[in-house]
Amino acid sequence: MRPAAALGAMLVAWSALCAATESWDLNRLMDLLAASAGGRVAFVEEKTIAILDHPVISRGEMRFTPPARLERLTREPGEESLVLDGDRLQIRRGDRHLDLELRNHPQAAAFIDSIRGTLAGDRAALERNFALSLAGNRDAWRLDLLPRDPELAELVLRIHVEGSAGRVARIEILQADGDRSDLRFRPIEPAR
Repeated sequence: MRPAAALGAMLVAWSALCAATESWDLNRLMDLLAASAGGRVAFVEEKTIAILDHPVISRGEMRFTPPARLERLTREPGEESLVLDGDRLQIRRGDRHLDLELRNHPQAAAFIDSIRGTLAGDRAALERNFALSLAGNRDAWRLDLLPRDPELAELVLRIHVEGSAGRVARIEILQADGDRSDLRFRPIEPAR
């Protein structure tokens, strides 16, 4: 083997060894999420509600502008917009409008911050209200959020997040009453 080829083979082996030994933990995941934060995704949500015979399927777009703006624009089955900007939540459906300040609704704030905190890679925000458990590796990870607050646990049993590197692909929410929401995301290519 020529010296240049041998050097190239050693560099490839070294890169593979470094990648294999790269630490994978919550800090690394949060760093990747924070570095990737922001953007637009298409979503499909399947809600299973005990009193309904069939799941409710919603489709639309979500936009996240770090650190605190999250928009959910539902197109199907009906038009709805949910805009979270800092502490203010605005919901619009047809002629109906609802404006809330999250500081007046601590359980709702904790639940919403679980999504916003995950998208932003904000471990401190997540750990204020949830115990975190990470499994998998950089290419296929699973993050479980278990409520710390007993009042929040009366609403939400677990939030399960899946993704790859700094991209969230799925958020599943299991409510205490047995209802479930399964949100799946697909990147939207930027317009050219």
